[in-house]
Amino acid sequence: MSQSLIRYTNILSIVGDIIRVEVPNLDGARSQARNGDLALIEQDGQPYSMAQIIRLKGNEVSLQVFAGTKGLSTRSAVCFLGEPMRAIYSPNILGRIFSGAGEPIDGGPSLSQDPKVVIDGPSVNPTQRVLASRMVRTNVPMIDVFNTLVESQKIPIFSVSGEPYNQFLARIAIQAEADVVVFGGMGLIFDDYHFFKTAFENAGVSSRTVMYSNLASDPTVERLMIPDLALATAEHFAVAEGKKVLVLLTDMTSYADAMKEIGVAMDKIPANRGYMGDLYSQLAKRYEKAADYKGAGSVTILAVTTMPGNDVTHPVPDNTGYITEGQFYLHDGVLDPFGSLSRLKQMVAGKETREDHPQIMNTMIRFYSDSVNAKQKQAMAFELSDYDLKTIKFGDLFRKRFMSLDAAMSLEEALDACWSTLAECFSPEETLMKQSMIEKYWPDYRVAATNEAAATAEA
Repeated sequence: MSQSLIRYTNILSIVGDIIRVEVPNLDGARSQARNGDLALIEQDGQPYSMAQIIRLKGNEVSLQVFAGTKGLSTRSAVCFLGEPMRAIYSPNILGRIFSGAGEPIDGGPSLSQDPKVVIDGPSVNPTQRVLASRMVRTNVPMIDVFNTLVESQKIPIFSVSGEPYNQFLARIAIQAEADVVVFGGMGLIFDDYHFFKTAFENAGVSSRTVMYSNLASDPTVERLMIPDLALATAEHFAVAEGKKVLVLLTDMTSYADAMKEIGVAMDKIPANRGYMGDLYSQLAKRYEKAADYKGAGSVTILAVTTMPGNDVTHPVPDNTGYITEGQFYLHDGVLDPFGSLSRLKQMVAGKETREDHPQIMNTMIRFYSDSVNAKQKQAMAFELSDYDLKTIKFGDLFRKRFMSLDAAMSLEEALDACWSTLAECFSPEETLMKQSMIEKYWPDYRVAATNEAAATAEA
């Protein structure tokens, strides 16, 4: 009899979405129960759900049931399949939507005969990675100009409940210059799921998008599979096809909460605020999938991380900050220029981008910082100098033109808008910028240079 037909019926317990089954002679050659492999749960002789082995202890095997354990009895049977979970991978998955179990949920054609790839594999050998050196254009000025997103970067969006982070993520998916966008949604309410689906369809980008979605009403166990499914798919697009892949995940706090729930069901000893002690390593294992592959494509990860109570010391954002290369801080409906940081922007600013990029970026933030201080003086009824009034005007224009989440322009357009904004509020001397840059990019100088070139041409 083949291993797949051997049934184990001694169910010891069912707690949450976890079942424990006794497997005699677990260390023997016949059981073949291995951590991470799949199993089939049968009830009343009929297939009930797939499950994944998550712990081997003595003669006990613990499994996560993908469909949940509601209605499952201890008279059920478990069959070990002897293989790990796999994600469907072929050109046919573009434009499709999958569940946390890797099955299509969009009503499209069956993909059961398409090739599959193992998920949750090891990170890429560091010797096969190359240094980040290419920009990912998003047409969001607060990212492209001030905190540039770089290929192979892993960076979170720190936010709180109620902020438009999902709308912002969808906008990046639509506008970003990427060959393939892989979206992973964890614990989404139906309205958010429907929003992402229709936004991609209406923008006409479904043909380059793969969606993995777990709704709040779906089994918690499937929530844990979403990042692994999304990242396995992204890796193969990048390595096998040389694609520039952008992975968008929301929300990693929901993912961590699912890990906590499963850990409690398995009687693990919790650490900080109830989260398991391996929270850091579990997050790092996923984020480290971001890479620029030698001779192939790249995987870039942008993931929403909500902060309960706007507490940046919460275990999830706190651990995330040690893993990732900066963060985008979204609050009050805007990207905060002070809380946001891209640690890789210096790899492309002024090198791949226009020569004035680094200097205009620093000058704009310096003036905006001064405008915030001037606003505080104004609120406290202090006397304002002429410079304070100029910076207040600048701050108002900066928030309207660049910080608004509705602002959309290419990097070059945004840089030109920065120079125009400076010219509206300050004289060239007040900017303390290089004279060569001012003569080349300051609006008045550019107009004069253009007229002079036109006159020379006519002569």
